Amino acid sequence: MPLVQEITTTLREWFNIWKQLYSGQTEKFRQVTSMMYDLMERRSQLLSGTLPHDELKDLKQEVTMKIDFGNKMLELCLVVRDENGNILDPDKTSVISLFEAHRKATHDITELIREETFQNQSEYSRLSRLASAPTHSLFIWVRNFVCKIGEEAELFMALYDQHEQKIISENYLFRWASTGLPKEIDMLHNLKVVFTDLGNKDLNREKICLVCQIVRVGRMDLKEANVKKLTQGLRRPLGVSAMDITDILKGKAESDEDKHHFIPFQQVAAENDFLHSLIHKAIAAKEVHHKGQGLWVSMKLLSGDLKQIRKDHPHLVDRNTVVARKMGFPEIIMPGDVRNDIYVTLVQGEFDKQNKTTQKNVEVTMCVCDEYGSVIPVRAGDRPVTRYQSVVYYQLRQQRWMETVKVAIPIEDVHKTHLRFTFKHRSSGDSKDKSEKIFAMAYVKLMKLDGTTLRDGEHDLILYKGDSRKLEDPNIYLNQICSRQSDHKLSLSASFRSSSGSHLVCSRDSFQISTLVCSTKLTQNVDLLGLLKWRSNVGFLNENLRKLMKVDGGEIVKFLQDTLDAMFSIMMEFSDIDTYDKLVFDALIFVIGLIADRKFQHFNAVLEAYIKQHFSATLAYKKLLSVLTGYVHTASQGLECEPLKRVFKVLEYVFKFIVRSRCLFSQYVPLCLMESGTTRCSARVWTDPPLPLSPTAECRAILLPMMTTMLKELIERSEEEQDSIELLSNLLEVLYRPNVGNTYENIQDIMDKLLRTVNRMVIILGRDHQLIVSTPHLICFDFLMETFIMFKDLIGKNVYPVDWLVMSMVQNRVFLRAINQYAETLNKMFLNSSSFELQLWNNYFHLAVAFLTQDTLQLENFSNAKRTAILFKYGDIRGTVAASIRDMWYNLGQNKFRFIPSLVGPILEMTLVPETELRKSTIPIFFDMMQCEFQFQGNFRMFEDEIIKRLDHEVEGGRGDEQYKMLFEKIILEHCRKYTTLAKLGESFVALVTGLLERLLDYRNVMNDEKQAYNMSCTVNLLNFYKEIDREEMYIRYLYKLRDLHLSSENYTEAAYTLLLHAKLLKWADAQFSTTMQDMQNSQTQRHQKETLYNTIIDYFDKGKMWEEAIHLCKELSVQYETEIFHYELLSQTLQRQAKFYENIMKVLRLTPEFFAVGYYGQGFPTFLRNKVFIYRGKEYERREDFELQLMMQFPNAEKMKTTSPPGFAYKMQALHFTENPEIIIIQFTFTQRLSHQKGISK
Repeated sequence: MPLVQEITTTLREWFNIWKQLYSGQTEKFRQVTSMMYDLMERRSQLLSGTLPHDELKDLKQEVTMKIDFGNKMLELCLVVRDENGNILDPDKTSVISLFEAHRKATHDITELIREETFQNQSEYSRLSRLASAPTHSLFIWVRNFVCKIGEEAELFMALYDQHEQKIISENYLFRWASTGLPKEIDMLHNLKVVFTDLGNKDLNREKICLVCQIVRVGRMDLKEANVKKLTQGLRRPLGVSAMDITDILKGKAESDEDKHHFIPFQQVAAENDFLHSLIHKAIAAKEVHHKGQGLWVSMKLLSGDLKQIRKDHPHLVDRNTVVARKMGFPEIIMPGDVRNDIYVTLVQGEFDKQNKTTQKNVEVTMCVCDEYGSVIPVRAGDRPVTRYQSVVYYQLRQQRWMETVKVAIPIEDVHKTHLRFTFKHRSSGDSKDKSEKIFAMAYVKLMKLDGTTLRDGEHDLILYKGDSRKLEDPNIYLNQICSRQSDHKLSLSASFRSSSGSHLVCSRDSFQISTLVCSTKLTQNVDLLGLLKWRSNVGFLNENLRKLMKVDGGEIVKFLQDTLDAMFSIMMEFSDIDTYDKLVFDALIFVIGLIADRKFQHFNAVLEAYIKQHFSATLAYKKLLSVLTGYVHTASQGLECEPLKRVFKVLEYVFKFIVRSRCLFSQYVPLCLMESGTTRCSARVWTDPPLPLSPTAECRAILLPMMTTMLKELIERSEEEQDSIELLSNLLEVLYRPNVGNTYENIQDIMDKLLRTVNRMVIILGRDHQLIVSTPHLICFDFLMETFIMFKDLIGKNVYPVDWLVMSMVQNRVFLRAINQYAETLNKMFLNSSSFELQLWNNYFHLAVAFLTQDTLQLENFSNAKRTAILFKYGDIRGTVAASIRDMWYNLGQNKFRFIPSLVGPILEMTLVPETELRKSTIPIFFDMMQCEFQFQGNFRMFEDEIIKRLDHEVEGGRGDEQYKMLFEKIILEHCRKYTTLAKLGESFVALVTGLLERLLDYRNVMNDEKQAYNMSCTVNLLNFYKEIDREEMYIRYLYKLRDLHLSSENYTEAAYTLLLHAKLLKWADAQFSTTMQDMQNSQTQRHQKETLYNTIIDYFDKGKMWEEAIHLCKELSVQYETEIFHYELLSQTLQRQAKFYENIMKVLRLTPEFFAVGYYGQGFPTFLRNKVFIYRGKEYERREDFELQLMMQFPNAEKMKTTSPPGFAYKMQALHFTENPEIIIIQFTFTQRLSHQKGISK
């Protein structure tokens, strides 16, 4: 399965990034962890092959959205898909369709991220959102439960309205083991529930609490010791935890999933402490003696329904989060929301002890049965069960349970389903308990004979007794009355047998239950049921339509979609006659009027959603208009028309139904393109609504020239740009389709009229100027210039986002074909001396190099998965482009010299691409440049200067490596040695470049190292090299880099000495001076620059307390001010500074620093340290031992030498030795190779 393979590939790619996130980005690490677990779970579901088609489709959509969201978060490439979630193949998809797919995918992911971050708003915005949202949810995370029980426990968590003293939500059940941990260990730290369907009315309740009822499961009495002989598995009341959450629900208190709340535990004190009664006591108690026992929970109030909060908070509400709905309908029931839940509450009972000496320990067992007595599983909190057993209270006549069970069964089975309750005495002893039989039974049917469901509220059920083996026989008890509220009269003054084979009534026992039906398909109203099932009795249709307008509005809005569907189906069924038109219209006005009423105004959104998404009556507009016109006609004649008054109140929705019906009808009518007599029109005519271009060649021959002419005029005038782009995209999309025949002439027409126009527009948008064609002779030249500029701009601008990899690669493939075609044109038309165009060829080379070096083609920067995918689909385009550039260079012939040194930089940038074969094929171009310049000039100084300057820039930018240095040396030397005139010069040049490359690579490695231990040494090594080869500009550049390093370490004295090296290169002269150094941008003459440098150096010496050196510079400045430029004001200032320095020398205490000489010997050192001696100035109060320790930490494998003599023989281990100034301190590394340490030592 392709999606399974995609999940596997995605997980592997995420895994590498996930490990990197662990160290610094904890939140993103957790988020990615959660998504990876989700993907693995979804992959298992896909591999199982057991999902139905609809669920499989939804699962695929969920998986693809999660993959795309994760890729965006991890800054990976965007994956474009079709409407079925399959990855688009760029070879089988047009460029326009591919672009639209990228744009749609980006929009969808952006919306998903926006929804994800929408929760991170200010407190005011959060409260506003909570106030405006129609539906809310409360997320609860159970962190821990502490209670000394010794047995297993069941905890039922729910929301409780203290004012009404009733539970208003389903129970969330979780089981706790006797070990003090969740019974299912997988649920540890994962006990999460979300209470949904909370409306604004629920949030504004007077007082609402989070309660948790704790029931232990075990023996009757915890104090009894002989466990083996005692009855096990009894559900016994233990206690209650309760917390007032009113302020949290109203937004007055903070709700955060990271904040822990402690809810104290209140234990039952006596057997008559019913759990439901204990809730009220726990809430009312000011202080609970909990002794550290209780619940720790986190909670967060979320806005939106279940679907919305799963989108907004996937890290909280996932597939493992339990959903507990409100016991009752939400304030808004959207179309398509199907619910069929029946809540049964065991309220209370009273049982006579009969022949027993003490009261019974009654256990009620409830099961859902069909008409044959077969048990149907029901839901009791966490998972379906076949039977539900109540809590057992010890020896009480009157018992009050208030335990609620959710009964969820298919709608079609409700009519044949009933609830059966059996009652049994439970003994403490195991042997006696096994002999106990059922002593009573009660039942109730869920649906009445008239088809309505059991009414909401309490039901006083009749208890029957008899033979325990026959009490559960449905053939007997289903023929008997189930409750005392039955319409049949029954004398209960004494026990009697009503008929042969029936059970006796327990007159002294009573049992009450309470039911609540939450169903969008089952109604308790007979009149509404008559309309919903109108097909079963069409003869009563008139009566049922009239009765509908008397049904309570609250009942109708529960079944709004079914009610509207029924009325419009009547219209469609009887579309040929008007018998029911007025009645249906009046009923529709009544229903819409209910929604318009203030009481149900929040159902406006439901009605809007129904009209847009579910309404499907294509002919309803005729019926509605007919009745409406009739009412208007009646009123226009002066007659009383009461229905018309009601219509005007809801006229908006009447017309919405009419318009929607007409639009649905029009979709079945074929659209015809009307013949137009003009060719000048707006692009909007063709795009709004979008009119398809005919697939036949005859129609295209007529329409296409008109469209292209119009587009050319609009683009040139910069009018209707968006519509023009859309129209041109539609044209190209149609011509790409495989079933449209021969499109050569059509494409030729578009190219002739629109290509240059579009090219110019792109250039204008990017450069804000227009290229104008002057003569027909220059058409080809101008076109190529425009195209090269446009391509270069598109490549440089990165017109697509960085994660649009597929789109970028398709663009590159198009560019490659075009560039190769243009290269042929250059060779044919612009190569000979009479037609050679320097600028055109120069633009071609710069374009080709920019194309080759763009980020989207640098495969080494991608992950293995992405690199493999690109190579498999597109190959390495860089090799093809490099070969083309090489061939074009060699084709230049005598014109090559005109491109030196301007092309040295681009060619160098190309050869530095880390691909071996590419380097081997392009490095010889350098030798060709050397040879060309040598033939014209007798040397290749321009080439040498340019490559040295550009190498420094490129290597510092991250390009180049050791392999490049070796290849460069090998290839250039091989070519140079073939020519005796270039052999010696070539060898010197290669030695120069390789030496520079070696130092530049060392410098880059050191500067990128986190420790930065050798930054200064490496920088000194490089600037000395530039000084040796007489490259003053580069030498000065690295002097300032060294200065910056000293300043970052607060080595002000060394920074001053560094700048002094630059100052010594300048003269006290008024010669003009130009520099690229940012520090000297304002200096115009050498004198001015040297003066500025001296002042900076004096400041550094002052900070370093080297006032003697500062005085020398002040004296030199004073001479200039006094005898050369006669600037006495500056002279005065300089003398004052000089006087201050003298004063500091006399008054300020300075410590004499220690100086250390350190020699580095051995192959183990980098080249910039090897066989060299450096002088280190110690810090204030720095001892020799501290300095030694610091160096030993930098070189942990070193061994200190015992002598000051440099090593003269091979050591098989590393050695290190220190001596203190004025002697020399030497650190020595020695290896098996004998060293010549007398040479190359620098100080």
